[in-house]
Amino acid sequence: MKKVMLKTSLGIAVTLASSHLLASGFALNEQSVSGMGTGFAGRSSSADDATTLYGNPAGMSRLKRQEVTVGGAGIFAKSDISGPGSNLGGRTHGDMVPTVGVPMGYYVKPIDDHWAVGFGVYVPFGLVTDYDSGNAARYWGKKSRVEVVTFQPTISYAFNDKVSIGFGPTINKIKGELGSNIINRFTPGRNDGEVKIKGDDTAVGYNIGILVQATDHTRLGLTYHSMVDYKLEGKTKVNSALIGPYSGSKFDADLKIKTPESVDFSVTHELDDQWTLYAGTTWTRWSRLKDITVNNDVPAPLRAQFGTISEEQNWHDTWAGAVGASYKVNKQWTLRTGFSMDQSPTNNQDRSPRIPTGDRKIFSLGAGWSPNDDMTIDVAYSYLWEEDTKVNLASPTKGTYQAKYENSAHGVGASLTYRF
Repeated sequence: MKKVMLKTSLGIAVTLASSHLLASGFALNEQSVSGMGTGFAGRSSSADDATTLYGNPAGMSRLKRQEVTVGGAGIFAKSDISGPGSNLGGRTHGDMVPTVGVPMGYYVKPIDDHWAVGFGVYVPFGLVTDYDSGNAARYWGKKSRVEVVTFQPTISYAFNDKVSIGFGPTINKIKGELGSNIINRFTPGRNDGEVKIKGDDTAVGYNIGILVQATDHTRLGLTYHSMVDYKLEGKTKVNSALIGPYSGSKFDADLKIKTPESVDFSVTHELDDQWTLYAGTTWTRWSRLKDITVNNDVPAPLRAQFGTISEEQNWHDTWAGAVGASYKVNKQWTLRTGFSMDQSPTNNQDRSPRIPTGDRKIFSLGAGWSPNDDMTIDVAYSYLWEEDTKVNLASPTKGTYQAKYENSAHGVGASLTYRF
């Protein structure tokens, strides 16, 4: 049995969303630095380097030499929190998201004029939020940290110089850590209890794509990223004087969560030898997340409070759209820019301090430098800002929480591509 400490007063492991990651819900976009520069507008149709293994595996057919791309992105987030907070006291100001890093690595090898193989490691989902011990949100979610690391062996086949397809199974490893306070009903804010979750699981999914060279200057790409179904089995642990001799004990627990499928469609159009335009849209099936439920095998005296823990989410499906452009200054330099808009999957009634996210806009800049035919260094910068969002929650066990969030983030990325 996997060792997992499953938190009890929490919107459990799939409310693992930070409003500051550069995609909706708890998804990440940072699987390609060259794509980041155009706001990911041509993610499934550009096929510029080995990162196409994620964007569209069919794009590997366009790479004529072996390629290795390695890189990473950093996200620097800021939240301005205001409002009455909790009826149990505590601050509402202060940032809740530390700096996070997102690594990536890809390898592609053409076999012949038709076949290519590759392997990628990237992070498709993740978050970190960390409220301090005096924050009013501590009873609703003091700390959340999660990451999904994906390993993807991939194969592509080009039918001709117009149409290619690609497929890759994904091996996905999820790790999470969550924590929140339990109210001491006699003296709230003093000698509070605490619940925590630490866990991991591994599950399998797949990515599949098609790339069409519609004209000499226009490519169309369509990519499907599958849903991944996780099952965590482990232990619930609660530290609280309120449960007497059971405090600190561990109880068997199980939790099922799913990361959603998505469909990405984009167009790449080469205006001339210098200018290339990109446009794309992504649909994500966040409506899979109706609620989060943990079942705990606890003694009879604890069953009413800790036997089954459920929290409504009622997320909805989302659309994202992006446009971008690149300009080839000369053989060595390419400049990029892009703008994207992304819907939030949350709703006003169920939004929590773990996921205080609203619709967002992202502006991006990037550049690629190729000192020779074998190497390219890409850099990118993105600025994200969200509409102001409000959290308004009440619970007999966690009190009330009311706050307004004004969220923004800076993202920077760099990668190196080497061809041989």
